[in-house]
Amino acid sequence: MSLESLVDEIRRRGEADLAAITATREAESAKILAETDRRLEEVHSESARATDTEVAHEHAQRLAAAKLQSRKLLHEARERRLVSAIEETRTLLQEYTRSAQYPAVLKRMVVAANESLGKPVRISGRGEDAPLLAKVAGKSFDPTPQPILGGLVAETPDGSRRLNLSFDELLRLREDRVRGLLA
Repeated sequence: MSLESLVDEIRRRGEADLAAITATREAESAKILAETDRRLEEVHSESARATDTEVAHEHAQRLAAAKLQSRKLLHEARERRLVSAIEETRTLLQEYTRSAQYPAVLKRMVVAANESLGKPVRISGRGEDAPLLAKVAGKSFDPTPQPILGGLVAETPDGSRRLNLSFDELLRLREDRVRGLLA
């Protein structure tokens, strides 16, 4: 074998090795590129899913907040209407104290107080009702005026028992029922 053929042989082997290394490098490069594309698609898909989930969650939160706000506004409107209706009821009760039926109601209240608390009792009421209460209750009448819409307050002489038949107290005791009726 001559030197030239040895050099040619070495050159052929070198070129074959170089071709094999180049082919391996290109295959590895294609494999890495395919893996990178696959991973990039996977990250993109995961990101899109996470974004959709976050958007759906945000939408659900905003919808729930809007529903809560609407319920709150509805409750506030109902409450304003009820407060207005109760104030209107108070006004009607004040007007009732000027009616012809009111003295008979006061007489029945005095009888109920005497039956409930026994005799003697102290009967007091509004300043405007003093002449009528003095007439109905007699010497049981206490002229100290009460800050009430109408009706009366009865108390035993020793103050141990009290019966509040004022319109204010009767309305307060039945406010839940009145609210239910007005709602």
